[in-house]
Amino acid sequence: MAEAEHHLTFGPVPSRRLGQSLGINNVTTKSCSYTCVYCQVGETSDKFIEPRSFFSPEEIYDAVVERLRQTKESGQRVDYLTFVPDGEPTLDASLGETISALRGLKIPVAVITNSTLLSRAEERTALAVADLVSVKIDSVDEAIWRRINLPHRDLQLSDILQGLRQFATEYTGNLITDTMLIAGLNDGADALNHTADFIDSISPQTAYLAVPTRPTTVKGVHGVDEAGLLRAHQIYSSRLKEVELLTGHEVGEFAHSGNARNDLLAITAVHPMREDDVRQLLADDRAEWGLIERLLSDGELKVLEYEGSNFYLRPVRCARHHI
Repeated sequence: MAEAEHHLTFGPVPSRRLGQSLGINNVTTKSCSYTCVYCQVGETSDKFIEPRSFFSPEEIYDAVVERLRQTKESGQRVDYLTFVPDGEPTLDASLGETISALRGLKIPVAVITNSTLLSRAEERTALAVADLVSVKIDSVDEAIWRRINLPHRDLQLSDILQGLRQFATEYTGNLITDTMLIAGLNDGADALNHTADFIDSISPQTAYLAVPTRPTTVKGVHGVDEAGLLRAHQIYSSRLKEVELLTGHEVGEFAHSGNARNDLLAITAVHPMREDDVRQLLADDRAEWGLIERLLSDGELKVLEYEGSNFYLRPVRCARHHI
C-alpha cells in the first residue's frame, strides 16, 4: 500500500485561541507519546518518546512561505503559524530550529503540545522561542491520566508535572493550558479541583476547558454535558483569572455591540453567564427578555441551575474546526 501523502501546512483555519491559524504538520502520522481515548485522528501507530528527524527546517520553512504566498493572493489573514500536527510536535528533533527560522517571517508562532517531553531541558529550550505554547493537562491524578491519555510505558506523570512547573518558570511567552473533559473519567469534583489547583500553580494566561467535538478513538468515550461544563468552569474560575470553554462554537466578539443575539451566543459559547449578567447585557444592547426565550426555544441557549443561580450557555455541538 502506498504511503499517504503528507501535507506540511494546512489552512489557515479559524481558531478560538489563535484567530486565523496556518497549521504546520511537522511529524508523520501518527507519531505520538500518547494514545488519548478521545483523539480525533485515531489510534497512535508509532508511540515513542525520543525525538527524531522528520522534515528539515528548510522543507517546513519553504512550505510555509509558499502557503503564505497563496493566502496573500487570496486575501486571507494569518494570525499565527501553529505547530498542530496529527501527533506530538515536540517529537520533532528540529522543532526549535524550525521555530527560530519561522520567526523571521514576522508572524507569531504557536505550538500545541501534550506536555510529555517538558521534563527535558532541550525540549523546554526548543519551545522557549515560540510566541505561544498550549500545554495539555487532562488530569494530575496518576490513574485518571493513564486511563485518558494511555501514555508511553516509560512516561511518568510526576516528571511531566515537574517539567510543566519548570517550563512555566522559564518561559516568557504566552502560556495557555488545555483540559479535555471526559464524562466519567476526569469530570468529578475532586479531580477537577486537583487539576485546577495545579494549573493555578503555573499561572497560564488562559485555562481552556474542552470537550471532544468529533468521533473519538475509543467508542463510547464522550465529553461531559452542559452541566459538567458548568461545574468545571465554576471550579476553575474560583482559582484562575481567565477560563474559557472550547466547545466548538463559532468565534465571536466578547463585548456588547448593539446586536444582543450575536453578543449572547458569542459570550455563552465561552463563558456561562449568570442571569443578572444576561439581563445587563440585554439592557446594554437595548434588547428584551423575549430574545432569551426564543434562543432557549430554538435550542441555541440552555439554562442550568447551579448553587442557587441560573446560568446560560451554549449547548455542546460539533464544530467545523477545533484548534
